Amino acid sequence: MTSNSAVLPVVFGVDAVQPADAALDWAADEAARRGAPLQLVHAVLPATHHVRGAEETAHHKGLRRLGDEALDKATVRAHERHPELEVTAFVADGTPAKVLVRRSAHARLLVLGSRGLGRLAEALSTLSTTVPVSAHAACPVAVVPEAGHLVEEPPYMVVGLDGSPSAEAALDHALEAAAARGASVRAVWVWQRPLLGLCDEEAALEACRRHLHEVVDRRADVYRNVPLSQNVLRGHPVDALAAAAENSLAVVVGRRGREGFTGMRLGSVPHGLLHRASCSVITVPPPSGEEP
Repeated sequence: MTSNSAVLPVVFGVDAVQPADAALDWAADEAARRGAPLQLVHAVLPATHHVRGAEETAHHKGLRRLGDEALDKATVRAHERHPELEVTAFVADGTPAKVLVRRSAHARLLVLGSRGLGRLAEALSTLSTTVPVSAHAACPVAVVPEAGHLVEEPPYMVVGLDGSPSAEAALDHALEAAAARGASVRAVWVWQRPLLGLCDEEAALEACRRHLHEVVDRRADVYRNVPLSQNVLRGHPVDALAAAAENSLAVVVGRRGREGFTGMRLGSVPHGLLHRASCSVITVPPPSGEEP
């Protein structure tokens, strides 16, 4: 098989305890579609996180062996799905989130399976990866649910816009991904009534429509073969986007929208969608140099 090392890989995080077959298939399909290698990565907690002495060494070796077995199974599944796909596999010492964030610096996309943790379970789990990786990765991160998601035909992707650099990067990613899949894009701007003060609702909605049109219009010529619609909705952004994307291929959002505060790495909207959306959630970092 010829090397494709000049092309950035699609990276998939392999969990030895809870395999994510749907997410692995998603990652393999994406790599094949883009002509990119698939890189499978499994993280093993460093030996110092366990017991001491000889037992520590044996336990750590056992964890690495389980990781190798999980990677072997994932490699076989990816090759069964795409026989010509270039697949590499790595076991690395470290917490899963830190290992995957490091790998993201040399990836075009990072794919994770959703463990289905609620907010409390996520906060208590040291192995939770979806939120910290989505917050810190250098490339877009796709979190893919395991089962039960129906995609409407013809397929479409939803992208949330709010005027932030991250949101514009999300629109570019959605258009590129939709072009590769033969899908359409629905650009959505959600307006939420302020809790305090008076507000001219119609004027606010019209301003949103104008901003949305300007953002979309700048990309019309580049992606003229991608059907692109636009809509301004009222309500809470997480609820509105999750509903709009219920039967979509994915909902794509910027990592930190206009609602974020200085130093915030992951906005409340992508964080909420990771728990609320029934489809895949793709979180896109802002352009280089535009993140605090």
